[in-house]
Amino acid sequence: MKAVMLAAGIGKRLTGGGDSHPPKSLLEFGGQSLLSRHREILAEIGVTDLTIVVGYRADDIQRAAENSGTNVRTEFILNDDYLDGTIVSMWCARNILRSSSQILLMDADVLYPGELLRRLIASPVDNCFTFDAGVEDDDFEAVKICMRGGNLVEFRKQISGNFDSIGEWPGFLKLSPEIANALADRLDDYVASGKSDQPYEEAVRDILLEYPENTFGIADVTGIPWIE
Repeated sequence: MKAVMLAAGIGKRLTGGGDSHPPKSLLEFGGQSLLSRHREILAEIGVTDLTIVVGYRADDIQRAAENSGTNVRTEFILNDDYLDGTIVSMWCARNILRSSSQILLMDADVLYPGELLRRLIASPVDNCFTFDAGVEDDDFEAVKICMRGGNLVEFRKQISGNFDSIGEWPGFLKLSPEIANALADRLDDYVASGKSDQPYEEAVRDILLEYPENTFGIADVTGIPWIE
């Protein structure tokens, strides 16, 4: 399994903008950066290859990764257009998505315990979202996963319709080689059509809605503490 981490953004919501603050992935909690925590957890669950898409203060992130003691092989892809939508960052990793490997997609700005990823990796579902049922329907910033009849039927911040259950997506997704390749193709479509200002979740949503309902499943992580 290969992991792709998106770590290119500035983090305006957290810092208010500007370029004097560290990247979100280098923020420290308990004396350890998010990046260091990510790499330790990836090593624990058996992921040996990590690609990090960087942009804002890319050199700082690369130096921090090189000084980490984990045995996760790490490569970097530079997104020069990191001020555009996150579609561009995901698109920069399209060759990894097309590598015929199982892919773990992950955001860099999440603080969580290793159990969250262990539950995702242990799921028998090849294409699997983490799912936290503790979301409010009117939380406009949360990316929501909606279920009906046991199937995933919606994936977005702004939702409408009737659903059996709604949960928040903590930012981790496991993909089969087939679906990862399909996602790369869809990212190509977004960039080629000038829709690079969109969040990458829109491309994921397209694939979710195009494939049969039983293609995707969830790993329920409700009760496991995490924060974005």
